[in-house]
Amino acid sequence: MRRLAALLALLATGAAPLASLPRDPTPPAWISRQVTAGAIEVRPQIYKVKPGDTLGHVVLATGAGADAIIQANQLQAPYRLRPGQKLAIPGGRFHRVARGESGIAIARAYGVSWSDIAAANHLTEPFILREGDRLLLPAIKGPQPSADTLAARARAFKMDLDDLVTGSEPALAPAAKPVKSRAAAAPEAAPLQPVAEPSAKFAPRFGWPLKGKIVRPFGPLGNGSRNDGVNIATRSGATIAAAADGAIAYASTYPGFGNVVLIRHGSGWITLYGHAGTLLVKRGQAVKRGDPIATVAAGGPVGEPQLHFEIRNGRKAVNPIDWLPAG
Repeated sequence: MRRLAALLALLATGAAPLASLPRDPTPPAWISRQVTAGAIEVRPQIYKVKPGDTLGHVVLATGAGADAIIQANQLQAPYRLRPGQKLAIPGGRFHRVARGESGIAIARAYGVSWSDIAAANHLTEPFILREGDRLLLPAIKGPQPSADTLAARARAFKMDLDDLVTGSEPALAPAAKPVKSRAAAAPEAAPLQPVAEPSAKFAPRFGWPLKGKIVRPFGPLGNGSRNDGVNIATRSGATIAAAADGAIAYASTYPGFGNVVLIRHGSGWITLYGHAGTLLVKRGQAVKRGDPIATVAAGGPVGEPQLHFEIRNGRKAVNPIDWLPAG
């Protein structure tokens, strides 16, 4: 998503609780700030550029998002406008992002799919939002839902692992940068600080996170669902190792998968480790291939000790077997 620091500096923040989120003394980053469902409805219109107008002025005057305006008018950086130029302003509901809000928390507040929000706003790796971004929300039929309806949708909200990969990082202040990964002895990254993707270009070479029998392969399953990774049976307490060098972007609980570790390796490559028990790393920590990152849980949601392991290139899950050494 294009970032316009000058524009975003113009936009105010604000958030307050709507629906209650899980209480935890160290909550995962995606719930570190609750979201108010206060989207504004913008009508489709034509905006005539005035002398001195910038894209930021147009956003403030119309309420539409900068990226939506850029897409609708096929504007090119550095987005200079001409007096008298006519801009198509797309209609829809736009949510103004406050600092620390994650994509998942925003989607949850409105009871809509985060993947639909990401697609509507053409978000790409590393999926980091900025304070002041105005996100276009999926269209709804009929009148605006009431606060009670939104609260009910939030309670019924379900995530999937793709949401965790693409929507768990908190939004940054306009001029701020994600924190770089640090040694194990350094403090954990603050909940409102996104973790930077490693800067070095990553050649996708991975090692096995542990040895064991594959009990659930990659791809479609017999019950109509799909496995975006492989499940490897092992003993309770077995050590899970990092499959490649990278930065810990997530190390906390996740519904249905127990404790989960997510590592960003650079160049859009990500590995994910689910059904973990004890976590041996913290968010923002740098790891090397083979470093211990967690242990396997005794059973948990799946009933027997196993690791759910995924490799992703951006949003696309790939078959880990195609990227791991034989044997």
